[in-house]
Amino acid sequence: MALIEDSKSKTYEKPDFSRHANQAATAPAYFSVWDLHAYYGESYIVQGVSFNVHEGEILALLGRNGAGKTSTLRAIARLDSPQMTHGEIWLDHKHLHTMNSHQAAVAGIQLVPEDRRIIAGLTVEENLQLAQIVEPVGWSLDRIYELFPRLGERRKQEGVTLSGGEQQMLSIARALARDIKVLLLDEPYEGLAPVIVDEIEKTLNIIKQQGITTVIVEQNAVRALMLADRAVILDTGTVVFDGTAQEVLDNEALRAEYLAI
Repeated sequence: MALIEDSKSKTYEKPDFSRHANQAATAPAYFSVWDLHAYYGESYIVQGVSFNVHEGEILALLGRNGAGKTSTLRAIARLDSPQMTHGEIWLDHKHLHTMNSHQAAVAGIQLVPEDRRIIAGLTVEENLQLAQIVEPVGWSLDRIYELFPRLGERRKQEGVTLSGGEQQMLSIARALARDIKVLLLDEPYEGLAPVIVDEIEKTLNIIKQQGITTVIVEQNAVRALMLADRAVILDTGTVVFDGTAQEVLDNEALRAEYLAI
């Protein structure tokens, strides 16, 4: 272990975080990413990312800005950008790495992007109905409105006129309207008041109870860790930690090194 100095010029041992990176690789998993590589043009962004997630787990995918978190989610969702050049993605014994984004969505992958992608000109209910045009269909509208009563109250309101928190709820609800197995959330708390974040977290715990697996990318790392079962930390496109969320919460040196908290 290398010795480093803190702000008070006292030396302490720098823990070997890299030993965690492949801990989960030997365990059977419901959802697996193996040696994922992806580029934006010539920019090498995702550099050999691997992790496993068990069914019903919430995984926090963390790291500083530019670490490759969003790019990893987009590659998993099989979007054209970034371009995945190598690796495997498995969901319940199905290989997603040979699929396009539409096929991956049909297989059960649903990405809720940071910008939410609410369709202008459509009401809340029309946004949800549009998600169910193509089979397989997921939750019914009644079930969605039971989980999100605010959306039920505003079902006839144009989606883009909702508050930020309500739009985030609509984005998650739209994913649930599909036959979802893995929910990918990109910065779901951004710009939301703490009370709204509380509501989103309650919703995600209910979703977890339904057996849906979630991967969450979030700059509010402490909130994400308190919600998650496990954590994977990226640094410059590579995995530097793979372990329990509690390990990260308990390890101040790890947080300072890779999360700046």
